[in-house]
Amino acid sequence: MLRYLRLIFVAVTGLVLLTLALANRGTVTLRLVPEGIGNMLGIGPGWSLPLFVVILGAIALGILVGFVWEWLREMRLRQTAKTQTKAVARLERELAVLKDSNSVPPKDEVLAILAADDAK
Repeated sequence: MLRYLRLIFVAVTGLVLLTLALANRGTVTLRLVPEGIGNMLGIGPGWSLPLFVVILGAIALGILVGFVWEWLREMRLRQTAKTQTKAVARLERELAVLKDSNSVPPKDEVLAILAADDAK
């Protein structure tokens, strides 16, 4: 069921993108800087691209910037989780050692009787 929903979503998304591309086939000029400043700096006139390429490129660039931004924002959380995971593993090893050392019966008979009374 989930597979079919995913296929339907991909098909609808593809149809929307195809419609967007067909509706925006006109050519636009993409410049890095305004025309006046570009003339002063000697930068060329720009690139002529179909409008849908500019739109889809802007969407892709926005998604990429968002992913990088989130990755950088969550880096501190990942580092904290890694540190805490190491601390938990160390404490579990210490606990296992302490449990093993407490499970050894005392060699003295009096201490064994006292330990049995404490356990009750």
